[in-house]
Amino acid sequence: MPASIRMKDVLDLTELEAKAELENIALEMAKADIAYYQNDDPYLTDAAYDALKLRNEQIEARFPHLVRADSPSKKIGAPLQSDFKKIALKVPMLSLADIFSVEELKEFVSSVRRFLNTDENIDFTSEPKMDGLSFNARYEHGKLVSASTRGDGKTGEDITENIKTIERLPHLVTAPDFPDMIELRGEVYMSKADFFALNELQISQNKKPFANPRNAAAGSLRQLDPNITKSRKLSLLVYTWGEVSNILWHSQAEFLQKVKEWGFPVNPYNKLCHSVDEIVQSFENLQQTRADLPYDIDGIVYKVNDLALQQRLGFLTRTPRWAIAHKFEAEKAVTKVLNIRVQVGRTGALTPVADLEPINVGGVMVSHATLHNEDEIKRKDIRIHDYVTIQRAGDVIPQVLGVVIEKRPADSKEFIFPTVCPECGAHAIREEDEAVRRCTGGLSCPAQAIERLKHFVSREAFNIEGLGAKIIEDFFKEKIISRPDDIFTLEERNGGDDLFSLVQGLHLEQREGWGEKSVQNLFKSIRDKRRISLPRFIYALGIRQVGIATALLIAKNYADFDLFANAMKAEDLSKLLSIDGIGEAMARDIIEFFKEPHNLQIISNLRKYVNIEPFVDTTDYHSKIAGKTLVFTGTLETLTRAEAKAKASAMGAKVAGSVSSQTDFVVVGKDAGSKAKKASELGIQTLTESEFLELVK
Repeated sequence: MPASIRMKDVLDLTELEAKAELENIALEMAKADIAYYQNDDPYLTDAAYDALKLRNEQIEARFPHLVRADSPSKKIGAPLQSDFKKIALKVPMLSLADIFSVEELKEFVSSVRRFLNTDENIDFTSEPKMDGLSFNARYEHGKLVSASTRGDGKTGEDITENIKTIERLPHLVTAPDFPDMIELRGEVYMSKADFFALNELQISQNKKPFANPRNAAAGSLRQLDPNITKSRKLSLLVYTWGEVSNILWHSQAEFLQKVKEWGFPVNPYNKLCHSVDEIVQSFENLQQTRADLPYDIDGIVYKVNDLALQQRLGFLTRTPRWAIAHKFEAEKAVTKVLNIRVQVGRTGALTPVADLEPINVGGVMVSHATLHNEDEIKRKDIRIHDYVTIQRAGDVIPQVLGVVIEKRPADSKEFIFPTVCPECGAHAIREEDEAVRRCTGGLSCPAQAIERLKHFVSREAFNIEGLGAKIIEDFFKEKIISRPDDIFTLEERNGGDDLFSLVQGLHLEQREGWGEKSVQNLFKSIRDKRRISLPRFIYALGIRQVGIATALLIAKNYADFDLFANAMKAEDLSKLLSIDGIGEAMARDIIEFFKEPHNLQIISNLRKYVNIEPFVDTTDYHSKIAGKTLVFTGTLETLTRAEAKAKASAMGAKVAGSVSSQTDFVVVGKDAGSKAKKASELGIQTLTESEFLELVK
């Protein structure tokens, strides 16, 4: 899960927190989709993306009235690039729901049986989930006439000429039973061997290597010049169909066999399973042999085999009821620690990172892994030149699981964590109650200054497009941007045609990789951010321990930035400490921030350019349940559980997931279980659904 998304229990989220988090997730996933589908250069791991997707689903289930128009749950893929012609898909290319455990797999099979009202075994196909780029190829009278990517599920990019360069895709099919019109769908991929060969060529030509085979395949297929696609070895497999004039098969297995007879490649590991045990066995077998396959897969797709049953099961909003994707666990690998270096973050925290001998883990070349802090290094006894087991999980930077002791060199020495900052030489101290050692150099430390600037322009803060991490670093080193307020004077400092400007101006458009259009886009993005919400502004300041959720709580309780700032400067802790979720340590860090003259000067400078909008809270704090803690149990008749919780939150109540001595009311529906019993034992007042509705009128 990216650091920008806070993992507070969904049941404990207030409506405002949920709304803010849904916005953050939508922005993050939209950015990730563009990086993945359009730029073929993902910055999130599959696990991190899946975690965001699951989090979004959980919050939307609890707050259905907060579902956004741009919600990831309503989207497939990403908007198309304008460089490609568009092809409309008459039969949408939908996505699949994901599961991550055998227990969820068994529940999926049970849900299919329940829907069909049968206890009999149902046949499923088990098909490896290829990690490539989906395609739709249309044939008319046996001739390949067009092909497209999935795009946004309804409209794809025209890749007809490019896909024709893939050897195993027939351009003409003469089989007598081949339909007059059919769209065949599948995955274009690059084998591991071809991927490594391509990267060697890229490096030899001083070009950027691809991160993984999926990126290489997608980037190669989505070339405006088909000759480039032809020069790279791509493969494909067919697994389903779209629009078709005449369906000649009655099951998924029959279709795959028919496609194979027509001369199209299908995955040799496809299986027909007649029981849950066989499905589970197919998963375990593929997971064990996954690393030895010549191509990358990231899971297995299970489909109800019988087409008649598929039609009965139908679809949910954007996923079929009769199919699901079972994702694999994160892959592991063993490699060597070449060095341990210490990075300095925006709050002065010293974070150790292992530089590794590059190794392919789950299709990604890994050369770095986080070591978290000095206690973690000591606990695992990680040393330079050790061999370690690493894992790609939800983190963008993989983690070290442990040391392979039997491979440790005889002259190995324990790693000694530095007590001075590696960037500025200032003392690095560690408070008694903290696991982190911090540089005392403050903003005189260049590493902290750069990281704070990166935080300030980040998506959850001011969200200034065009000021990425590398540009911030370059601008800081060249003294173009030293403080946050310098960002808002960039446009006026950029050179014009007069003599003074020619000598003193920045002339950003003359920098390598820049142009007049990109500079103007940057200036527009900066101008657009001269008005900002109170929670975003507080978060952007980079106060230690103040994340998105805490910034929202502060905004909710102070409403106006001046009221908040004046209280902090006066060291008035009474209101701050009364906020549920803010403790003494956090309050101390907030007060310390406002004691620092440099921070106050930056805020004063920013106020010249930025309009901070007052916070408007729509919660009804005068309701009969405002400030009360409620728990819902059992089945409600007139409301869904999510609707009931939303009503309670909007009335200023806190909704908890379990009953405790702090609970004020337990709303009891039909078939209530242990929560109602515990409420009775603790003497907590219970409410019927009608009594609850009376309270929230």
